[in-house]
Amino acid sequence: MQVLLVEDDIALASFLRKGLEQQGHTVTYAANGEAGVFAAAECQADVIVLDLNLPRLDGVEVLRQMRAGGIQTPVLVLTGRGSVEERIRCLDAGADDFLTKPFSFFELAARCRAMLRRRSAEAETSLVRHGALQVNRLTRTVHLRGTEVVLTAKEFALLDYLLQHRGRPVGRPELLEKVWKMAADSGTNVVDVYVNYLRRKLRTSNADEDLIVTVRGSGYVLTAASNSPTMLLKEPVLPAPFQFSSPALRSVPTAVAA
Repeated sequence: MQVLLVEDDIALASFLRKGLEQQGHTVTYAANGEAGVFAAAECQADVIVLDLNLPRLDGVEVLRQMRAGGIQTPVLVLTGRGSVEERIRCLDAGADDFLTKPFSFFELAARCRAMLRRRSAEAETSLVRHGALQVNRLTRTVHLRGTEVVLTAKEFALLDYLLQHRGRPVGRPELLEKVWKMAADSGTNVVDVYVNYLRRKLRTSNADEDLIVTVRGSGYVLTAASNSPTMLLKEPVLPAPFQFSSPALRSVPTAVAA
């Protein structure tokens, strides 16, 4: 397990790092809030242990910035204040679990393992298969016949919506409202542009099979890819610009003091 530890108390951080490493985990350490936000984006941790009382950025602001930046890593908050209001504030900012000081090291390690198990279960239930296409909504990754297809955020949102409504054509007005959050009569060709992008990225070497089919007068429908082992990813060709008609730890004590 890769653990990011964000804690400004050097003695406590050293204690926790030693304990986690003795249990076989890898630990990345950040001594303040700003460093914690940066490390969370760079180190790809499995879990984050975050103290609330940090210099530069406090723990709640660290949480907000991580979640705003798309980092969904489970976070265990360490706090000396166990009030209901404090817990609500942290939950609203994106915390997954809490420990109030003083705490048992072994409980901290167990809570980290539990968060990792929950996230693994969420990832499994977020996995959607459609023919040879596999989409993970939690990690926002796409694979076709085992090969990763790299999509932009909007391309992924479009594919995910078509996948959720597979079996029926989805019209342009509906896609504008649900994917782009725009009025159905916006007078833009953005849907056609992105369908074209997505088609090309999902096109296979089997007679240039298209997985997104146009149903005349109705919209677009996602078909199931066959299980052929070959795939060719092509560079997208840019269409015309958008057009808008309107704008083991014996040596370590089992409790930590506040």
